[in-house]
Amino acid sequence: MAPLPETHPASPPVLDTELARKDASDSEPRSEESEPEEDEELDPWDLPELRDTGVKWSDLDTKGKVLRVLKSIVKFILLLGLLYMFVCSLDILSSAFQLVGGKVAGDIFQENAVLSNPVAGLVIGVLVTVLVQSSSTSSSIVVSMVSSGLLEVKSAVPIIMGANIGTSVTNTIVAVMQAGDRNEFRRAFAGATVHDFFNWLSVLVLLPLEVASGYLYRLTKLIIDSFNIQTGADAPDLLKVITEPLTKNIIELDSSVIRDIATGDPAAQNKSLIKIWCKTEKITNLVNITVPGIENCTTGALCWEEDGQIWTQENQTETNNLEKCTHMFVYANLPDLAVGLILLALSLLALCTCLILIVKLLNSMLKGQVAVVIKKVLNTDFPFPFSWVTGYLAMLVGAGMTFIVQSSSVFTSAITPLVGIGVISIERAYPLTLGSNIGTTTTAILAALASPGDTLANSLQIALCHFFFNISGILLWYPIPFQRIPIRLAKALGNRTAKYRWFAALYLILIFLLFPLSVLGLSIAGWQVLVGVGVPVVILAIFVIVVNIMQKHCPRFLPSLLRSWDFLPKPLHSFKPWDKVVTTSMTFCRTRCCCKCCKDKEKDEERDDMKPKDKSLEMYDNPALTIEDEAKVTATHL
Repeated sequence: MAPLPETHPASPPVLDTELARKDASDSEPRSEESEPEEDEELDPWDLPELRDTGVKWSDLDTKGKVLRVLKSIVKFILLLGLLYMFVCSLDILSSAFQLVGGKVAGDIFQENAVLSNPVAGLVIGVLVTVLVQSSSTSSSIVVSMVSSGLLEVKSAVPIIMGANIGTSVTNTIVAVMQAGDRNEFRRAFAGATVHDFFNWLSVLVLLPLEVASGYLYRLTKLIIDSFNIQTGADAPDLLKVITEPLTKNIIELDSSVIRDIATGDPAAQNKSLIKIWCKTEKITNLVNITVPGIENCTTGALCWEEDGQIWTQENQTETNNLEKCTHMFVYANLPDLAVGLILLALSLLALCTCLILIVKLLNSMLKGQVAVVIKKVLNTDFPFPFSWVTGYLAMLVGAGMTFIVQSSSVFTSAITPLVGIGVISIERAYPLTLGSNIGTTTTAILAALASPGDTLANSLQIALCHFFFNISGILLWYPIPFQRIPIRLAKALGNRTAKYRWFAALYLILIFLLFPLSVLGLSIAGWQVLVGVGVPVVILAIFVIVVNIMQKHCPRFLPSLLRSWDFLPKPLHSFKPWDKVVTTSMTFCRTRCCCKCCKDKEKDEERDDMKPKDKSLEMYDNPALTIEDEAKVTATHL
């Protein structure tokens, strides 16, 4: 029995050390890189199987079958209701952004000298569309400016390109709201940002080409001159018919105020975007007015002198207010900014709630055979040799759906959660998004056809520039599989944001706000400043991209120093240090918010949990001992 005192105290220190190390590792904020290894073994882009965990249909009795059918009907009706609320919240979100930044957007468009710079025009299109959350609104402002002669068609083309980029911010915001589940967030964010990458890559190629050759302007000018185009009807407004019964009771806006500000009307600066009078009538009367001289008299009207003053007659139009609007802010004496912030908070809350409920409802509905059928219909290609037709058919579906709802933002935001839960693959979402881009331009073409005869040519030419810009982008980035670079870039970004979820918010702020504002500031300073700062940045970016590609595929052609970025400080080539800062900050905020009594209670619970463990740490049950050690201890005991 002599060895017992030596063996017993020797073991616990090892255990204490290991337990302390284990507790320390558990208490540390887990880095995104310490994820389970099955994520590396399994392809995260494989669509998950939505298995049916309930009782099979054949095993149900008559009552069970009736109940299941009723439940399915109720779920379907609830899903339609949630989709309706989702679309309405997107509409209210757009109105909120217009209230917050609409007048700023109009003021931005007044800088005619800046708009002549194509790069500045591009970022102004991005900023204005992000501010008003509607590419149709920003496009209508551009059309109004061209029609009034304040802007040339050539200068308007880069702004339309920027509007095409800015409209993709809505579905990216929707994707951020699915950050709860890592793999859902990976797929949803990639499905949303594939739209961003398509637009940015198309601009990087087509904007310099347009500046150098004016090919979009020349092509659309040729089409306008070749056909005797007559004024058409207004574009269908099916979505407004469905959503207006709810949204008009919340807020109604007068978007013409933004257009008036952009076209330089000084009276519009003091007008509110909130519509107060919904029913008005205009009355034109012939009134007597005084003029400085006879030469100022109205042509064809009476002109006379009376009491030393020259009088003439002129038609004046007066607007009589007949009926006030019925929305909830009609009697609120609040500024536009306050109403916009209130609606912004409420719409984001409604959007997030609807999205969460839609995802949960779809997960409960899309199981078993239903999921198999839907996934096969949406993601299966036609048999060889017609497999290439599938993507173009998806484009037609996307264009048709966008034409029906009259909003690419609504359509792409609706398919984003479906990509997240794995019903639609990103390879199928890509052509659907491209079709949505085409659909929103056809709506603009029909709207342009409804313009008056004197502005029809310019309005239609801008709409056609938008159309052919998207067609050219599709020819660049879709027909051959290796051309589909936006899919690969979106997957890489999806992996990055799934690992570091805070990067999604940074991406939104950087791409849609800070970068356009920086370029706009440099443009206002002058094209010399823009070139002096922009060219070195572009050269550095191209160098980094080329080196990254060579590091991956042919590192032997690089100098030994450039075969990795390890020679740089770690924060310049890795997100790990930044992730630690963000995680530590969040942990600090959580611990600061906890009360001291809660901490004491947790410590007491930890002590209570440790007590039975300490009692059980006898040499016979020691988990740290190897088999050989256990054999030795048993022999000593005997």
